[in-house]
Order: sequence, then structure tokens, then C-alpha cells
Amino acid sequence: MKGKVLVVDDDKAMCELIDTTLTLKGYSTTWCQSANEANELLHNNEFDVVLTDVRMPGTTGLQLCQQISSTRPDIPVIVMTAFGTLDTAVATIRSGAYDFLTKPVELELLTLTIARAVEHRQLKRKIHLLEQQAKTENHFGEMLGESVPMQHLYDQMKRVSSSNASVLITGESGTGKELVARSIHKISNRAAHPFVAVNCAALSETLLESELFGHVRGAFTDARSERKGLFMEAEGGTLLLDEMGDMPMSMQVKLLRALEEGRIRAVGSDQETQFDVRVLTATHRDLETAVEEGRFRQDLYYRINVIQLHLPPLRSRGVDILMIASHYIDQFAVSSGKEVTGITETAAEKLLAYSWPGNVRELRNVIERALALTRYDSVTIEDLPDKIRDHRGGTVFIGGDDPTELVPLEEIENRYIEHVLQAVDHNRTQAARILGLDRKTLYRKLKSKPDAEQEA
Repeated sequence: MKGKVLVVDDDKAMCELIDTTLTLKGYSTTWCQSANEANELLHNNEFDVVLTDVRMPGTTGLQLCQQISSTRPDIPVIVMTAFGTLDTAVATIRSGAYDFLTKPVELELLTLTIARAVEHRQLKRKIHLLEQQAKTENHFGEMLGESVPMQHLYDQMKRVSSSNASVLITGESGTGKELVARSIHKISNRAAHPFVAVNCAALSETLLESELFGHVRGAFTDARSERKGLFMEAEGGTLLLDEMGDMPMSMQVKLLRALEEGRIRAVGSDQETQFDVRVLTATHRDLETAVEEGRFRQDLYYRINVIQLHLPPLRSRGVDILMIASHYIDQFAVSSGKEVTGITETAAEKLLAYSWPGNVRELRNVIERALALTRYDSVTIEDLPDKIRDHRGGTVFIGGDDPTELVPLEEIENRYIEHVLQAVDHNRTQAARILGLDRKTLYRKLKSKPDAEQEA
């Protein structure tokens, strides 16, 4: 069943015609001949859409529409009228109608309008549900989401939290890899001790060594006092080495030695200090490819990759997008002092359709911007950036029926490979897995493409 429709018209023949048409299209239809009957049916039954005539004895269709808008705003009302003037259209919209049709009604247009209204209501209900869920327990630590990929991730996180095994957290930039690490720490037996995080890409090799292992006074020009380093600051707790794929090769050697021996040596010292720290690592890089290309040590890769947790990109998390958006709406409504409580259906559709290359970090930025701009109690499509309002889903175009438009099979393959690479943030290991190729075959195909495409 596609949906439940209530038809209200004092013309019995019209009711029967619409009933037959919609039933054949897969809808469950109930009809009545007055607004009073309609109100009684709405009180005792659940409908997805109401289709009503304007001119009826007693309460008119517009009055019925106003009543439904005030008591059941979740149900879209479609108004039918034989008087398709501008004044009628304005009166219809003012009464709270979702849409209006002129009589005689074109049955194909009617079914299309009904389908849109049902979809509109389902999305509206989903948004309401997600807004409620965002306020309850559909999260893990600081992480929001209940999609299948996230439920799988939560299960893995629970299982690894009680272990001291090394965990490599992978995922695109902005997906929340540090939140995964923090959540694991909070439910582990090290939760009472410090959680310390460092971005390995933000520091030079010399500074990174000093930051991790500490230094003694006089170890280098600016070393005016002793510093114990992050390994010792995290003693008993958890240390996250973020952006691990950007660590210089010479520093990788020193880190591997520290992890294998459980001891560190401060810069400028000849003494080693034992540490008790669980080390988690995170990266958006494809480390398997980096190992094969000689940019990352294989022995260190095996040492940090005892357990791998992959954080899915936001675009693959479905309605989690709306749940997270609702959370940020509540957060920024408080900080901005605005009474914004939700998001309109059209804006929600745009958020769901967008590909989110910046992931959760980008979504947070978009919602913060929307709260700063909005003039209403809900985020509207006008509050969203142009790139989201104008976004069109990507497809792999293969040409039309005109033989002059058709392209060689090799070109189709190249386009699809590029499409997959963009979808996985150019992670060649993951792309090869999706394409059903081994990595060497994928590399060979990429090398055969023009230089401009290889660098994309």
C-alpha cells in the first residue's frame, strides 16, 4: 500500500471515480461527502493525505483545510476547485493547503500530486522522529547516528574498548575519528586516566619528537626547561596519534621502537623511561598504498593496525544526516539566542541529497551558518549555501541513443573508476575492493589514463 487517502466531495460520482483511480494505483482510499464526516474519520483513523473539494454544503473545503492545518498539521491537504482563479489559489494557500487542483481533474496529475503529498508527509514524520531521537540515546559517547554502518561501528568499539590492542581508525577528513578514539577511551578501563591527542601532520619532525617523547633542558636552542612529552602526560590512559599517514619516515622508526619496547627517550637524554599508554592511531590516508609506494613503514603499519575501525563517510549514513543536523540546530539555537526548533522538508531533502565531501565537520559549519541567517523558527532552503541548494546527484553518463554520442568501452571504464575514486576520497585500496580488482590491476589502469586524470 502506497498510502491512505481521505477524499471529501459532495459529488458521489466524483468520489467513486477518484476511489477507483487511486485504488488501481495502490492507495487505500476512504471517501465521504461532508466536512463533518471527514473530521469524524480523521479523529478515528490515520490518513497520509486529504483530498477535498472547495464548494460543499455547510463547512467548505477551505474551512476544513484550516481545521486540519491547526489540529493535524502533519497531514497535507490537497484542494480541488472548479474555479482556478488567482484569488482562489491565494485563498487555498492561506488556508494551509499543500497543493490545489482545478476541475475537471486530470487523473494522471491527481495521482502524481497525491504521490508527492504522501512522500512529503513521510519525510515530515521522519524529520520529527529524528529530532526526537537526537534528544534521546541514539548515540555512542559523543557520536550521533543509528544507521547500519554506525551500529556496526559501535559494536566494534565496544568490543575493542576492553583490550589494549593497537587500533587504527580510518575515515575521510571530518568524519569524527577523534570522537571514536575519545569514545573508546571513555568506556575502557583507562577512562579515569588522561586522554591525549596530537595531530602528527601539524608539527615538523623535530617538534613532533619533542612533543611525543619530551626533551631535557638544553636539548636544543629553545629548550630552556625540561618537558615530559605526551607519552608521559597520557600515562595510564590513551594517546591518539591523529593524521598518522603524514608522519615523517625517520620519525616512524623512532615511534616503532617506542611501541615495541614500551619505553621512550626524551630528546637530549641518555635515559629511557617506561610508559603505560594505550596508543590509538587515526588517518584519512590509504596506508596500504603508502606502504607499497615506500612512504610508510610496513613494520609500523602492522604494529598500529592490529584492529582497524573504519568510520563511514556522512554521505553513506542516510538519515543520520538529519539527526546530526537536528543536534546542531539545538546547539546553535542556544548559543545564538534564536528560537529555531527544526528544519523544513525541502531543506531536509537538500541535506540528504548533498554528497558532503567535508563530512560531519562540513555539516556543522552549514548548520551554524543557517542559524546565523535564518529569520524563521525552522531552517529553510534559503538558509543553505548555494552549493547545497543547487546540488545535483552525480551519475556516470554513457551517452544517448545517437551513435555519434556513444563512447568506447574503455572510456566508460575510466569514467566509472574515477567515479568510484571520488566516492571513496581517492582511497585506492577501498576503490579496488569496490571495483573487484586487485590493487596492482587498478594501478595499471590508472597509469594508462592521461596524466591529468591520474592527478585528479
